[in-house]
Amino acid sequence: MIRVRGLSKRYPSGTVGLDGVSLDVAAGEFVALIGSSGAGKSTLLRCLNGLVIPTAGTVSVDDQPVTGASPAALRSVRAHVGFVFQQFNLLKRLSVLDNVLVGSLARVDRWRSLLARFPAAEVERARRTLRRVGLEGVEAQRADTLSGGQQQRVAIARALVSRPTVVFADEPTGNLDSKTGVEILELMRRSVDEYGQSTVMVTHDPRAAAIADRILFLADGRIVKDIGKASAHEVVVAMEELDRA
Repeated sequence: MIRVRGLSKRYPSGTVGLDGVSLDVAAGEFVALIGSSGAGKSTLLRCLNGLVIPTAGTVSVDDQPVTGASPAALRSVRAHVGFVFQQFNLLKRLSVLDNVLVGSLARVDRWRSLLARFPAAEVERARRTLRRVGLEGVEAQRADTLSGGQQQRVAIARALVSRPTVVFADEPTGNLDSKTGVEILELMRRSVDEYGQSTVMVTHDPRAAAIADRILFLADGRIVKDIGKASAHEVVVAMEELDRA
């Protein structure tokens, strides 16, 4: 479960990124955050994972505090969290398998992580996860030889390899064509249904939001509307209503 209370972020320039956001995400719930550029979606997501330190408020994941956590405590939280980026954020010169194993770093001993020496069980887990996302047979290829859709599948495998209880996704289909984007969304939805991890996805795409269990709209750093589960058409209507407000 994710619990957010009174979360605010004000940058040194005076720009308000978040303004008193409170939110609960239940175990196994898929939540989509939707809003225009600058609404605060990505800032909220990065505060949830401890990548951005808020000005005020608290975040906890699985009853473990994220805000104010020590580096060791934050590492413990992140061992149960997967993150999917719009830009894939793969290590392009490394193999597909090695990129997925990066997702296991928080699970292995520190000396193993420094030397990139992974136990056989972790390697087999990475291979199984690649099969699960439809990438069997490309384990030895360099990541930068894959198509965009394949690279995003690698990124999702990296996020899922440690069987996280929580997944954060920032515009996971933003750099993909329509067909590949649908495939990635179906993969994410299937993962939630099969393994029950809580998922928070930032998107501007009504089609992407429509796979979620609950859709929240952000504007000016605040949650301004919660429409629950909705079709892509209903999301578009809600967006238009907010634009007119």
